Amino acid sequence: MCLALLVILLHCSSLKAREVFTINKVEIRADPSLQVPNGDALTILCIADISKSGNFMIEHHFTFFKDGRILSDITSLQNRTEYKIPAARFADTGEYVCMVKAKEKKKKSEVMLVKVTGLPKPKLTALKNMVTEGEELVLKCEVPEEAPPLTFTFQKLLTPGGPVTRTKKELEKNFTTIEIPVEPGDKILRFQCIASVYSAHGMQESAPSDVELVTVVEPFSTPALVIEPSLNVTEGDNVKLVCRVVVRNYDIEIIIQKDKVILNSTRGQNTLTYFTKVSMQDNGNYTCKVELGSVSKEKTVNMVVTELFSKPELIHSAKMIDEGDWLQLQCKVKGLLPVTKISIKTRYLGKDNLLNDSSSFITKAHVNNTATYICTAEINGIIKESDPVKINVYAPVSIPQLWIVPSVRDVILGRAIRFQCQSMYGTPPITYKFFRGNKTVNSSQIFNKLPAEFRDKPTEVGVEQYSCEASNHHSHIRKRSRELNITVIAPVGKVNLISVPKREVEDGKGISFRCYVETGSLPINFKLLKQNNRKPISEDTKMDTEVIWYKETWSKQDSGEYFCEASNPTNIVQRSDVISINVILASWQKVLIALFVLVIIVILGCGGCCWYLWKKRKAKHPSIEMSGSAGVTNSAGVKLEPRQNSDGQYYPGYMDDSENHMKATDENKGPEHEITEVEYTEVEVSTPDPHRDSGENRYSRSSHGCSTVHRFLVAGLKCASKINIVEKLKVVLMPLRIASSNINCWEKNTKPNPRWKMLHLFQKTL
Repeated sequence: MCLALLVILLHCSSLKAREVFTINKVEIRADPSLQVPNGDALTILCIADISKSGNFMIEHHFTFFKDGRILSDITSLQNRTEYKIPAARFADTGEYVCMVKAKEKKKKSEVMLVKVTGLPKPKLTALKNMVTEGEELVLKCEVPEEAPPLTFTFQKLLTPGGPVTRTKKELEKNFTTIEIPVEPGDKILRFQCIASVYSAHGMQESAPSDVELVTVVEPFSTPALVIEPSLNVTEGDNVKLVCRVVVRNYDIEIIIQKDKVILNSTRGQNTLTYFTKVSMQDNGNYTCKVELGSVSKEKTVNMVVTELFSKPELIHSAKMIDEGDWLQLQCKVKGLLPVTKISIKTRYLGKDNLLNDSSSFITKAHVNNTATYICTAEINGIIKESDPVKINVYAPVSIPQLWIVPSVRDVILGRAIRFQCQSMYGTPPITYKFFRGNKTVNSSQIFNKLPAEFRDKPTEVGVEQYSCEASNHHSHIRKRSRELNITVIAPVGKVNLISVPKREVEDGKGISFRCYVETGSLPINFKLLKQNNRKPISEDTKMDTEVIWYKETWSKQDSGEYFCEASNPTNIVQRSDVISINVILASWQKVLIALFVLVIIVILGCGGCCWYLWKKRKAKHPSIEMSGSAGVTNSAGVKLEPRQNSDGQYYPGYMDDSENHMKATDENKGPEHEITEVEYTEVEVSTPDPHRDSGENRYSRSSHGCSTVHRFLVAGLKCASKINIVEKLKVVLMPLRIASSNINCWEKNTKPNPRWKMLHLFQKTL
């Protein structure tokens, strides 16, 4: 038994595990159709098509959506359900969707568009059924069944121009109110309204509402305007205008006006009267207007006035008269009755001055007779005046004067000249013409006594002739000024400065400057100036385009930069480019410096030689110095070294110092110090001779002294070469070279003298 129950339970659990289903489709329908008239019932059906693995129950959750918003949630074991709308309105128009959810599965239907056509008829209400003209009437239109937004249109029926409509939109209410003014003349008012709605799915409009009737009550009647004695009158007649109105105890205002001019008015009365003696100006329309608040009623009549006599006419000889001619005026009047009074007057700034109490006036014209003239005529108390006539009397112009502003003798080429021309006498307006030669440059008309102003720009250098001519409305006179001669000058052009010689001049010599301009009117003022020095070195005014200056005896202080300035009567100064002048030493100064250096060298050389000889003589130490490559032997026949005496002892000799000097000279010698090396004569002694030895010793000492002089000469020439004077010394010491050549010839035959040897060394050094 227990085993059977266990088998049954296992079988039941296996069946429950096999409850499988799927939602195939969700369908949505509209009943009776997708388009429903406004107010009819509408049902939305939702059907779920579900497949199951067995006969088991499933709980369904149905959700209805409209335009994405949830309308209703329904739970059912059935596979279908519905959403009912008892009376469909336009607000129910939209897109519907149904969603079915079973356990964890859900599915939506396709979108279904439902349209509700039409709107219910709106309801129109007038807050008052009886109103007065000028009052504000309040109307209310509503559609209680519909939801906003709604648009309401109010119509005023049976008007002469057709229905008058006013539209108002409501976004949050399903009703609206407006105020409509009651206009004069309205008797019974008829109104109706129409509702409409707009959405993304279209527009619907309701049928017109029922007509609402409103009765209008007049606060006063339309006025009546009467003209007495009649509408057709004659100039001079007395006329009465009467305006009457029927009033129901209201504080009204009555106004009588002609065109826009108010003639008379009253308040709180029902009658208004206006009296006048008519003239031709009173011909026209007259209006009686009655007002109360915003209500206004009026009546207009036309009064015709017959002319008693015509407007007088002032006849004149001419409007523009020359001074001295006759001025004639005559006043003519056309009418049936004789003229009571006639006058001729002048008018100035609205004020009339009596000229003559007759129909004519004649006088010899003067400028004071320039005025505006009228004539007046009076018949039966009616006064009329003619049209005004402006008459001008012109005095002839005087000879004009022409001048330059400001007054100058000369004008600059290319610059504008300002002229003024004026006639001191003559009636304006005066016309001025401006001439250059016989060519008209410009003209101007002046309406006062001020001068006319002209401008001209000369284009050529020379004398220009200008004149002006004056004229006015005088019939004959036209006068011309005297010719004004103007000298046109050109400013100086480019300035150039050159010097001879260029850039350098020797001290003590002169230099020439040439300053010239390329263009410019004469005379021209030239100035030669040094840079940073305001005072001119030279200054000349020439009737020429160039000037030459010569300045003598230049010194080192005159070195610097120079320029030239040029100007003419235009007072425009032009400056040349700057040139540099350098003052160098004169030739004689160079020679003097060379001689001075030479004298110093000679003095130093002689002084050194004498000092050396004195020192040797004081020491009394005999020595024999041999020069050359051959050695000297003593009495025993032994060859001695160049610095040994006959006893074999060494002594400081000439050759040693000379070699040292030559080495030093070679080491320091360069391109700037090309000094010829000293050559010496070699003496070879074969046998000792006391007399000869003593002479040779003296000669050796003299040679050693000349070596010292040679050192001083080399040092002096090195110093001189630094001041660039060696070349000058070579030229100056040419006689010494000639003397030295004579010494060389003498040395070949005789034993050299130390003094001549020193001179020879000096020549060799140079």
